[in-house]
Order: sequence, then C-alpha cells, then structure tokens
Amino acid sequence: MRARRVLILALVGGLAGFLLKFGTGAVVAEVSGPGAPINFIVGMPPGGSVDVYARLVQRNLSRFLPGQPAIVVQNKPGAGSLLSVMAILNSRPSDGLMVGSFSASLIPDAVADPQRFRIDFRHLRFIGKVGEDYRVCYVRSASGIHSLKELAAHSGFTFAATAPGTSGNLNLVILKDLFKIPLKAVQGYEGSAAKRLAFERGEVDGDCGGIESIPSDWLASGKINLLVRFLPDLQGPVDQSVPFGGDLTDAADRQLYDFLTTPERLSGMFLVPDRVPQQTVDQLRHAFDAMVADPDFQSDARRLGFPVAALSGSELDHEIAQLYAMPSAVLEKAKMLLRE
Repeated sequence: MRARRVLILALVGGLAGFLLKFGTGAVVAEVSGPGAPINFIVGMPPGGSVDVYARLVQRNLSRFLPGQPAIVVQNKPGAGSLLSVMAILNSRPSDGLMVGSFSASLIPDAVADPQRFRIDFRHLRFIGKVGEDYRVCYVRSASGIHSLKELAAHSGFTFAATAPGTSGNLNLVILKDLFKIPLKAVQGYEGSAAKRLAFERGEVDGDCGGIESIPSDWLASGKINLLVRFLPDLQGPVDQSVPFGGDLTDAADRQLYDFLTTPERLSGMFLVPDRVPQQTVDQLRHAFDAMVADPDFQSDARRLGFPVAALSGSELDHEIAQLYAMPSAVLEKAKMLLRE
C-alpha cells in the first residue's frame, strides 16, 4: 500500500518532496527524477586503476540502492583529473546525480597549493573508497639496472609521464627529489595504457605504475626489474627484494613521503558535490558500505586482480582533514616539488 501511495504522489508531481521527507524510494529520484541514471564521471582514461575501480563499482553498487538505478560511466580525463572534479563541482540539479571518481594524486596538489587549484576537498561529500593503488617503478631488465642505487649512477634514463597531478608523476617526483635519481620524464602520455605501449616501443626506459596494470608476462619472463614499491605491504609478485620507499627516505622527509604517497592509500574514491542532500549522501554511503562487504563484489575485484582496501565516507572525511592539518613546512616543500 505504501508503494501505491508513493506512485500516486508521483503522478501528481509530489514524489521528490515526499521521498526527501520520509526517506523512501530511489536515490536518483531525489536528484534527477524517477528512472534517471546515476552518472559516474571518471577523471582518467580507460585502462588504469581509476577506471577499473569505477567500473567495478558501476557493476555492483546498483544492487544496494533503492530501485536499482542504472549507472552510466563517462570518462572525462584531462589536467590530471582536474576537469572531472570541476565538472562535479560545477554541476547543476538538472544534470542529475553525478558521482566523481578521479586520480587521488590531485589531492596533494590541492592541499599543498590551494591558490592554484582552488578545490577544497573538505567541502565535497565522500561516499567511500574501494582500494589502494599498489605502485612500483621498474626498468627494462636489458638495461642491467637492478636497484635504485644503480639507477642513481646513470643519468638520462627516461620514464613515461602523463600530467602533473597524476600518480605516475608523483612517483617520479619522489624518485628525483627524495631519492636523487637523475631521470628524465617524458611527458604527455594520456594514461597507463599509453605508457605501457611507449615502454613496449622502446620510447622510454622505465615507468611507475600499479602492479595490477603491469602485464603478467613482463614479470614472469623477467622483461622488467622492479626497483621500488611505495606501500609497505607485499602484494602479488612483489616480495621483500623490492624495497619499500619509506625505508629509503631520510627521517626528515618521512612526513613529506607519506604526504606524496597519499594517492596510493586513497585509490578508488567516490564523491558527490555538496549540493546533494544529506539524505542522499547517507543512502549512497550505506549502499557503498554494504557493497564492499558483499562476497560477490569481493570476488569480482579478485577476478580483476585489484585489492579491496575500503574506507567509508566518514573515514575518508577524517583522512582528508588530516592532510589539511599537515605542518606548513611539509606542505610548502610539497608545493615546491609538485610545481616542478
């Protein structure tokens, strides 16, 4: 009977207000109108971890939302994901419910240099995050380089790069400025797939990327040598022979290292603009939390080879607040490095 009363109210144009007051019905109806899809705006091109996590959530989240609305993915790469986040910020109610997924590397830039980026992530509404971006740097094994120490003794090694504010570029900042590696970054590749192709073609000598995005045969055949990992735990083919970057960092720079590797820990984040009603945010968060705990979702992630290291929206709020509370000296140094 209650569902029938809701339908009657919809026919007379009162459904949105009724749902907002009583918390019943499809989330999308509150923002976009009944039957409208949720639009996922993905700030990176297909093939990388940001896109894979977004499509993983696309396939699974709807099952936990009232009405099981359709979810449509739109890739909007550019300026290290900045274009996608700006699209979310500037969206209007007539655009429907827009959920953003972007390169977490944009966050250190925005926190350290607010005058330049003019995005305060404390004012966006986080739904949750799915995993982590387990990143490594590697070179072609034929180069004869087996360690960062050996790499530091050679100048002119080229590494593929995309744009400032992306994870790969942040990794190169760490290599050059914290580990003093005299590498040359070749800029302009659109994403991880383009960088892999450049490596295959011999356009570059090395790259930094997510371990799950590296072709398994490159590792099995010994085509590449892994030089460093940016997170402390071990995953997949990475063992203790691949040093943890934090252990290679001087004590005075450890906070800076942790700040610059924020994207590795906060991969697969989802957010909505602050215009979205709190009730809708709460429903999305509840659905997200239920999804990441679901065995079918976890099985889907394992099939892709992507780790699930989820955080709730409220936990992400805390993580973001801690970044903004970093000592000013750390933020100023990060700002200088990120502008290089």
